[in-house]
Amino acid sequence: MPFEHVTVLLHEAIALLDIKPEGIYVDATLGGGGHTGEILKKLTTGTLYSFDQDDTAIQYNTEQYATEISDGKLVLIHQNFRTLTSALASHHITSVDGIVYDLGVSSVQFDDGQRGFSYNYDAELDMRMDQRQILTAKTIVNEWPFNELMRVLSRYGEDRFPKQIARKIEQHREIKPINTTFELVDIIKEAIPAPARRKGGHPAKRSFQAFRIAVNDELGALEDSLTQALNLLAKDGKISVITFQSLEDRLVKQMFREKSSSPELPAGLPVLPGQFEADYELLTRKPILPSTEEMSVNHRAESAKLRGIRRK
Repeated sequence: MPFEHVTVLLHEAIALLDIKPEGIYVDATLGGGGHTGEILKKLTTGTLYSFDQDDTAIQYNTEQYATEISDGKLVLIHQNFRTLTSALASHHITSVDGIVYDLGVSSVQFDDGQRGFSYNYDAELDMRMDQRQILTAKTIVNEWPFNELMRVLSRYGEDRFPKQIARKIEQHREIKPINTTFELVDIIKEAIPAPARRKGGHPAKRSFQAFRIAVNDELGALEDSLTQALNLLAKDGKISVITFQSLEDRLVKQMFREKSSSPELPAGLPVLPGQFEADYELLTRKPILPSTEEMSVNHRAESAKLRGIRRK
């Protein structure tokens, strides 16, 4: 399937990295290759390592960047970005000059109706970003207990009706398995009060987000990966992260703030200048948002936020 993915905040994210032509860089979320392409333009003797767990993304970019791969300028790594340290170590890389993350689901995954990510296409309940993985949305919806369903809907979808939706799923699956996206959409609509269904976008939006995050352990993977990324940065190395929903943004903001804050010290303790300074500094006090122009041509950009951090 061809990639017609429009990369959000592309130039802003790469500008934060301040690419060194001879540097070692990582694109943690290869996708359609937008950030990879921009970084490659700026490298001369440097090398870029691009990660993706999605087979389609790896195949597409293997063709798109065949020359750069054969020249050794680009290395594609078919793994989840939570394996950052070990995967780079296998290529004898133990520190990097910059890492970019473009989180969420790519347009291609949403637009491929058979992947089960979208409530707009009828398909098997799948939602796996890595198709080698065993756990699918169908397993969660049909086999996870009521309390786990409620937790997923509440925590990952920030859903207003997690109990009602979880209960309705439980009732339906006792009669027969819930196999498709449209079956799940109908159950969610049935569970939500009529007035709430008429406002705030598609009634299944939050629930589908919740199940997708659970299937792919997106927040756990992000926390693991960012922890490794911060440790992998060389002196003056930088990370830029684009998020598309509040849970991801909150996690990134919190992790960056902790790393860039000086430790709390007892009052009256004599301190030498610079002795307890943080090893990192924020590149963005507030997130960088897309321009009005970008949002007008790409609706996906509306929820995007970009944050950056530098190792001193």
